[in-house]
Amino acid sequence: MANYNTYTLDNGLRIIHKPSVAEVVYCGYQIAAGTRDELPGEEGMAHFCEHLTFKGTEHRNAIQIINGLEQLGGDLNAFTNKEDTTFYAAIQKEHIAKAISLLTDMVFHSTYPQHEIDKEVEVICDEIESYNDSPAELIYDEFENMLFEGHPLGHNILGNADQLRTYKTADALRFVKRNYRPDNAIFFVYGNVDFKRLVKMVEKAQTFGQAPTEQQPTLVDKPTAVPAKSLTKDIGSHQAHVMLGTRSYDIHHPLRIPLYLLNNILGGPSMNARLNLALRERNGLVYTVESTMVSYSDTGMWSIYFGCDPHDVRKCLRLVRRELDKVMQKPLSDNALQKAKQQLKGQIAIACDNREQFALDFGKSFLHYGWEKNVEKLFDSIDKVTVDDVQKVANELFAADKLSTLIFK
Repeated sequence: MANYNTYTLDNGLRIIHKPSVAEVVYCGYQIAAGTRDELPGEEGMAHFCEHLTFKGTEHRNAIQIINGLEQLGGDLNAFTNKEDTTFYAAIQKEHIAKAISLLTDMVFHSTYPQHEIDKEVEVICDEIESYNDSPAELIYDEFENMLFEGHPLGHNILGNADQLRTYKTADALRFVKRNYRPDNAIFFVYGNVDFKRLVKMVEKAQTFGQAPTEQQPTLVDKPTAVPAKSLTKDIGSHQAHVMLGTRSYDIHHPLRIPLYLLNNILGGPSMNARLNLALRERNGLVYTVESTMVSYSDTGMWSIYFGCDPHDVRKCLRLVRRELDKVMQKPLSDNALQKAKQQLKGQIAIACDNREQFALDFGKSFLHYGWEKNVEKLFDSIDKVTVDDVQKVANELFAADKLSTLIFK
């Protein structure tokens, strides 16, 4: 399933292409710059620049950018994460050259005009307020800030409204010149496109009026350890929202795959996940309970979230603790482990059928680690997980004194 083509341009931009017989092409730039690359005083800048990159270049105004692919039935989108920013398009294969030209112009030649900033910053502030009105989403940011206190990885991606309103054209240009560099980015393509022709199209777009860049500063140091803590915030919510968790493994850690498997057993998307059975199916205490994990380049996070009636918080926490104690104290049977592996591999296979998400995933792997995403290799790693691996993860991460807790009520 791997079957990728790769190439590096003279300016350092890496290209990765996965062939497909489909008529729709997914393509875009992924840049190794996100929230953790914001310097002091730049909080929210990565997401701010993502929005403003659509608002005008040296060659196109905002309306021309909007119409560039949309009038062809295509889709143009972007998003910001803690360690990267993505600009991408979905388009019929005959329009791939237009997509490459538009995306390249946006990413490397945006001018961030002040009159557009003055308008768009209010849109971002509305996005922040919308987010603040959703405690089930807001609690994730608050919890991550607890775990990575004092480090950019803990910062809210959206930033602070008052601070955003102070940003000017020069601030945006300073950030993008430092980070939006060809050698700090990749261009990914998933579709029925001749690779040699693709390289020539990207190379042509890259050399058209190339913008000057600045050297990127050294990556912020790995977050220092912080003690586990518990915090309750009264936000006047009808429902209580609860998160508990801890720092976990980075992308290179040998126990990352065992945690991936164990996380799916406990709180994955299937209805037979242990936490869902304990809290919802057997006791009717929650509508949603899930566990999640994220692995960054040098650290990670694992957590559980649930929402319940405020009177049921303690009972839910006891049930969660019971499930965590079970996996710590009682090894999985070989049969249970094999079933869990099969379930996870089936979920991955189905997820890979979402071509847009798969394109974004293999691009991100190539951007950060130079990996050509290989599902068969991932399946092999899952198959190699042992009962001892799973229990080792549980005992390293799930002890009560290692878990921080955040409650909104």
